[in-house]
Amino acid sequence: MPTRSSLSLAGFILLIIATYFPLLRPFGLRSMNMFDLSMPFGMVVLLAALMGLLGVVLKQRALAKFCGWISLFLIFLLLIASYLKIHNAFSFIPFKGIAGFLTRQIKFKWGWWALFGGSALAILGNATGVLKPDKSFK
Repeated sequence: MPTRSSLSLAGFILLIIATYFPLLRPFGLRSMNMFDLSMPFGMVVLLAALMGLLGVVLKQRALAKFCGWISLFLIFLLLIASYLKIHNAFSFIPFKGIAGFLTRQIKFKWGWWALFGGSALAILGNATGVLKPDKSFK
């Protein structure tokens, strides 16, 4: 297996494993992974990663590249949705100080780095090759 394929394979495996890593920790009580945030969305990301893994194993580079980009887009979309949900969750409280305090108690965890890293490795492994020098000039 070429180095690029193994890099893409490692990226998709990291992406599959990273769906179980902690993403949010509300009030320091428990950690939430992707399936705790949104089960259907987590299943779609997991399906995209599995399809990309299948594309790498079957040497379907276009499928693996597409799944890598889709997974990066879905993770970015989940990050934006989580940020907006956190900052609007306590908007019903009329006191801005209390609402701000409660919003600050929800922390983003290290699982986001693993998700973005896995999809970046999957994309990097499927990137086009190095440009060959033009031989028309001597």
